[in-house]
Amino acid sequence: MPTRRIWLIAKRDYLATIRTKAFIIGLVVLPIIFGGGFLGIALMQAKPDIEDRHIAIVDHTGVLAAAVIQAAEARNARDLKDIKTGRQRQPKYVFENPAPSPDVKSQRLALSDRVRRRQLFAFIEINNSALDPGKDYQGVKDDKTNADPADSQVASFTNAGGFDEVGRWLNGSVSEGIRRVRLTRLGVPPGRFKEVLDDLSIGKFGLLSRDEKTGEIREATKKNEVAEFGIPFGLMLLLGMIVMVGSSPMLSAVTEDKAQRLVEMLLGLATPFELMMGKMLGALGVSLTSSAFYIIGGTLALEGMGMAGLVPFGLFPWFYVYLFVDVMFLCSLAAALGAGCSSPQDAQQLAIVLLSPVIIPYFMLTFVMQQPNGAIATAMSLFPPFTPMLMLLRQALPGGVPAWQPWVGLAGVVVFAFVMVWIAARIFRVAILIQGRAPKIADLVRWALKG
Repeated sequence: MPTRRIWLIAKRDYLATIRTKAFIIGLVVLPIIFGGGFLGIALMQAKPDIEDRHIAIVDHTGVLAAAVIQAAEARNARDLKDIKTGRQRQPKYVFENPAPSPDVKSQRLALSDRVRRRQLFAFIEINNSALDPGKDYQGVKDDKTNADPADSQVASFTNAGGFDEVGRWLNGSVSEGIRRVRLTRLGVPPGRFKEVLDDLSIGKFGLLSRDEKTGEIREATKKNEVAEFGIPFGLMLLLGMIVMVGSSPMLSAVTEDKAQRLVEMLLGLATPFELMMGKMLGALGVSLTSSAFYIIGGTLALEGMGMAGLVPFGLFPWFYVYLFVDVMFLCSLAAALGAGCSSPQDAQQLAIVLLSPVIIPYFMLTFVMQQPNGAIATAMSLFPPFTPMLMLLRQALPGGVPAWQPWVGLAGVVVFAFVMVWIAARIFRVAILIQGRAPKIADLVRWALKG
């Protein structure tokens, strides 16, 4: 019976995979690696770099530097230590105020050299235009690679990375100091500065809803920003990780079986299509085993931390549907590519092609999370190779997606997966028996069209 032969091949591949030490170790090590990354972030936040930051302020106005330093020192006093523990939680900022030099470029070079020697962390220039909030000025353009710092109201110079928190802290201090001077010039008494400049406490809440049975209006709940990022990101990360674990070994396994001529023996018992389908079902079984381990473990972990309400039970059916079609699609592609390779080394070079439908969505993560229902995010999530990853991410975000989009996306990816399985089967049937040379792209296209 064809079906029985497919299941026998699937059982053979499934048991051969899950019994290996690599699978068992990977099943345990992967969560430790990813969890260790988050633990490392937590440790770095618990033990931050608190070395003093020395900043030089070159003030061309002659009146703003003192106000900026005063505002920065007030922030130092307010933010330097944790209120509860009394421990220092951020660097202390120490300022100096060198007089502006007629030779502006030479002064900038000298200060830049001090930054390189780590005598300064950064230096700031305050230009005359900063005094007048209503004055038009030529801002630095993104497309202007050699923009003049004098075109900015305030220019900062540093060799720190783009994600350094110092820039954000300094922006707040510089802006507050300059606003104090502007308010003074507008006639606002200094005693009123605090009430004008104080930050507002803005609470973030979800939307109100109405109980369909009772008609009662349900109050909005306060947003949990960590959960709103962690749950969508975690689901997408988990799906991608399981899909890669399940489908990537297929490429090398097919190539090795072909190189060792095991396929020729198996083809005496089953057709090429049955052989490929059996291997795909075996890989799917491995993926389902991994997903059950991670989802059950993650759910129990959240319940143990008293966060059971964050478990997205409503998305689990979609998770498994996307997992099924994604593994089938990638495994069929892996079987076709593996059959066309003449050695395991050739297969390794094609691994990036196989995993690109999983890897590319990760590069779009930030963009999609910022604009989940934008035109580009919607179009990319409806593009079949990326649908499982991106549609699941959009569904997990607080705003959700229109009800029709997951179904249209699912229909597209199911059709795409079956077409890929059909094409891969035709390529696999011919390429699996070719020894001694790697087929060209034209050969693969001809086999896909003509069989």
